[in-house]
Amino acid sequence: MAWNEPGGGNNSNDQDPWGSGGNGGGGGNRGGKQGPPDLDEALRKLQDSLNNLFGSGRRSNRNGGSGGSSTGGAGIPGWMWALGLVLILGFWVFKAVYMVNEQEQAVVLRFGEYHRTVGPGLHLYFPPIEKKFQRNVTQVRSYRQQGQMLTEDENIVEVPVAIQYRISNLENFVLKVEDPETSLRHATESAVRHVVGSTPMHQVLTEGREQMAVEVTERLQRYLDSYNTGIAVTQVNIENAQAPAEVQDAFDDVIRAKEDEVRARNQAEAYANGVIPEARGRAQRMLEEANGYRDEVVARAEGEARRFDLLLEQYVLAPEVLRERMYIEAMQNVLSNTSKVLVAGGEGSNNLLYLPLDKLMSQSGSGSSSSSSSGVPPIVSSDSSARTPASQQRDLRSRESR
Repeated sequence: MAWNEPGGGNNSNDQDPWGSGGNGGGGGNRGGKQGPPDLDEALRKLQDSLNNLFGSGRRSNRNGGSGGSSTGGAGIPGWMWALGLVLILGFWVFKAVYMVNEQEQAVVLRFGEYHRTVGPGLHLYFPPIEKKFQRNVTQVRSYRQQGQMLTEDENIVEVPVAIQYRISNLENFVLKVEDPETSLRHATESAVRHVVGSTPMHQVLTEGREQMAVEVTERLQRYLDSYNTGIAVTQVNIENAQAPAEVQDAFDDVIRAKEDEVRARNQAEAYANGVIPEARGRAQRMLEEANGYRDEVVARAEGEARRFDLLLEQYVLAPEVLRERMYIEAMQNVLSNTSKVLVAGGEGSNNLLYLPLDKLMSQSGSGSSSSSSSGVPPIVSSDSSARTPASQQRDLRSRESR
């Protein structure tokens, strides 16, 4: 007889190898023995749980047993399954479709690895196997920091720095460095300390800040590029550096003294700019006058030499005539500049007439008869050695003929 054959008496159920009762699979124990789990019962419990989740309970049987089958309508309706799938799909599409603005970029990772970088527009990715990082890459960000630093001449100054930057490479910004902005702050402090440490204090406090800002920008960008931070520095402003508060008064006195020095230097330069051009103008005028006088003297000498050459040519042609003419011209030039006139007498006379024309001219305006009667003085007689101009001319001609 088989172990599960019905009607086997009291010992028929003892042949059940699972040790369970044969009345309907209640899952009970007999004689302290436990059988394998009932699959129908497990499926039934799962169905009841789903029904309770969606608001429909399983109906109990008439006998009130929990293991009985439902009398009708058990399970989830198909339309509810479809609605759930539609909701899940809609939520996934809502999360998967995203918009990138004109100023933004997005980096998409697939299974945690870089996959692509997308620009502006409407895009789709597949969560949860993909993950995106969306950032504004055109916005200029800024921050300030301040610290005490040692200058080249071993003075301590407080240097405030303002940094402006933007994202230049979103892939490096997201993936290569854990915290790019913290790295930026550390690199900024290093670059500023290096530049301030190689600059004298008076340049840090006064006119050297612009050059320092240029050097800090170049050095900071080199640091960020070597770290692959994906950050581009747009501007570095080194604001008014100042000494520590403990020695601020002494530094103010030094700055005022330097300002006085600059003001005095500017005044001296202004005075020099006014005096030097004037002196140069006078020197140039003197040079021009000297050059003009030189040219005049040279031209006059050249003219006299040329005139002498022409006179020599004429003298060779007619010596007597030329001598007479030169004598007459010389006497005319001499006597035209004097107010005293000597008038020779006759051919054989040795008398000279002296005419004081200057006195005659001064007395001619009086108009009195006495002054007119005494206007001609008596003839002054000279000794026999006096010679007339005619006799002197004859002696000169006789000497030239000899």
